[in-house]
Amino acid sequence: MAEIRISEIEDVTRAALLAHGASHIVADTMADAVRWAEARSNRICGLYYLESYCQQLGSGRVNGTVTPEVNKVRPAVIEVDAGYGFAQPAFRDALGNAVQGAQSCGLASLLVRHAHTCTALGWFTEAIARKGLIGLGVTNASPIVAPPGGKTRVLGTNPMSFAVPDGAGGVAMIFDQSTTTVALGRITMAKAAGEPIPEGWAVDAEGRPTTDPDAALTGSLCSVGGYKGWGLGLMVEVLAAGLAGGTASRDVKPLKAPEGDPHDLGHSFFLIDPGIRPDFHDMVSGLAEAVSQDDGARLPGQGKELLDTVEVPDALWQATLALAGR
Repeated sequence: MAEIRISEIEDVTRAALLAHGASHIVADTMADAVRWAEARSNRICGLYYLESYCQQLGSGRVNGTVTPEVNKVRPAVIEVDAGYGFAQPAFRDALGNAVQGAQSCGLASLLVRHAHTCTALGWFTEAIARKGLIGLGVTNASPIVAPPGGKTRVLGTNPMSFAVPDGAGGVAMIFDQSTTTVALGRITMAKAAGEPIPEGWAVDAEGRPTTDPDAALTGSLCSVGGYKGWGLGLMVEVLAAGLAGGTASRDVKPLKAPEGDPHDLGHSFFLIDPGIRPDFHDMVSGLAEAVSQDDGARLPGQGKELLDTVEVPDALWQATLALAGR
């Protein structure tokens, strides 16, 4: 294992994206997103995705030079066409208008269309919270989830993220989670390591519970909490594919395939101004205090220390350096 500084990961990521055709502003934004994920031990949404980004820049599956088109559909409805580019730069360009809409109307929606997968949703909702607003984000993905009791894949892992401001420019609470028991990357990592997976993570192609990652990858992931998680996944599907105008999960092609049609995903974000309640931040502080009465308990994301360095497998780091031409 190599011990790598987060700042170096960001620099090498930027260089790799530039080397594969991304513009400087796109490379800067995506390097920040990779740094964000790695600093939070979320390798699945960090360096784990960099090779795919570079391959798809080269094949044209993702446009690394497009300028997103931002439109104010209504005073508090902002729609941005990512032009089959990355979601992060499109969101960044539209965020200011969405913040103004939320501050004026109390609630605003920011809908990203024709976009690449957004990887870590928390990157987006944290940015909303740091503007002093409550942020909710949803997106869908390629089909990997069958309904409870079924075996036909209908939904993706369909993650959601929720972030709450602390009233001082920071974040009081944030979570970013799939609506499945685990993310698909946990299954592929178990397969690569030759390890079984816990029962309850997935079913095989016949809908039977399995601990074999190979059988899981040809079967389906399980919704968290059974029918309850399935309902949340359906909600995310409607808000992301329906409201943002993205491709339905059942029609989304494998996200990491080097070549093929653009992802064409939709990502929906909702910004809520807590200023309508003067005692809002006192309520959140009281909630945090109540949760912390038990040793080790805290609100999601509260008090999380960001990493300055992370351990990166030697093979992954060498591959990352090679992508950057180093």
